[in-house]
Amino acid sequence: MQAKREYRDRDDTEVAVLDALVDRTEEGMTVFELRSGVGTDIDAIEDALAELKEEGLITVENDDERMRIYPDERVVPDRNGTESDSSPSLFRRIREKLGL
Repeated sequence: MQAKREYRDRDDTEVAVLDALVDRTEEGMTVFELRSGVGTDIDAIEDALAELKEEGLITVENDDERMRIYPDERVVPDRNGTESDSSPSLFRRIREKLGL
């Protein structure tokens, strides 16, 4: 599952972090799980997490010696089908990039 469309116009690493967190909304993720799920270096992930936390798009909880990161509920698509689970078509992405 992907983060809602209105949160996808961000840095690629931030979008990847949000998407990974949305996939694990209930259980959250550790930084190490994010590192393996996002596939970028830890510095980029830390920068993305700092930016997302500053904007209130993630929450961080320290529970039983483990820090877990969760997406804010407004980032998670509705489960009733109002948000598509598939990524936008190539045509749509090109059109958005060109501003058409």
